[in-house]
Amino acid sequence: MLVGRSHKFKTAITRLPSISVVQGLRDGGGPDPSAENFMQQHGAYVAALKASGARVLELPALEEFPDSVFVEDSALCLKEAAIVLRPGAPSRFGEAALIRPALESQFSKVLDLPGDGFLDGGDVLLSDEDAFIGLSARTNQAGFDALATILATFGYSPVKIETLASILHFKTECGLLDSKTIFSTENLASIGCFENYQVILTPEGEEGAANIVRFNDNVLVSQGYPKSEALLKSHGYNVVVIDTSEPAKIDGGLSCMSLRF
Repeated sequence: MLVGRSHKFKTAITRLPSISVVQGLRDGGGPDPSAENFMQQHGAYVAALKASGARVLELPALEEFPDSVFVEDSALCLKEAAIVLRPGAPSRFGEAALIRPALESQFSKVLDLPGDGFLDGGDVLLSDEDAFIGLSARTNQAGFDALATILATFGYSPVKIETLASILHFKTECGLLDSKTIFSTENLASIGCFENYQVILTPEGEEGAANIVRFNDNVLVSQGYPKSEALLKSHGYNVVVIDTSEPAKIDGGLSCMSLRF
């Protein structure tokens, strides 16, 4: 086991939001995001990554793919290699091929998800030794099987999670705080998916705070969750608050907007 490989990083890949981001996928109704405000919030997000020690590779916007700002779904980056995934939403089928050149510029080994299964990166939570993979509307059994086989070769123990139907992505309701600690909603933790880990539960009414990003010494947390901020600080974490109100309008969060390695 490589201690810290789950949250000690040097580089992040992001992609600028497109003007077409206002047409992004969403579960349910609600207002469209503002492309201008989205761009400002994305800029603050990139700045926070840089302040956390990241060298950020910023990719250009893709107008033909409204959800392409959420780069996490199209690939998975490990210390040793990058894996090009196969996002499950039809409107996103072309995104993975377009991120491959960026991955090839950073990794000597870039693998493709074999077979014909679907898998979104938002359904994968890596600790130092385990790979939690949630089955969802975007990730199926064939996708799990393909990724599990690859990850096992890199020393991960794949753990399949039957994600609750009410959850879009597995990481919508959880995030890694450190090698052995997970921040999770009670809704998700109650199914017993985090055995052998310390679990810190999101405060009641602040379940939306669960999607965090641990990058080196900082924990990025979405704005609007003061109880969660105070709770994590009380556990000794250095919290950085980021406004994600525009990404949230199309079901996006902190982890969705970067690939970290």
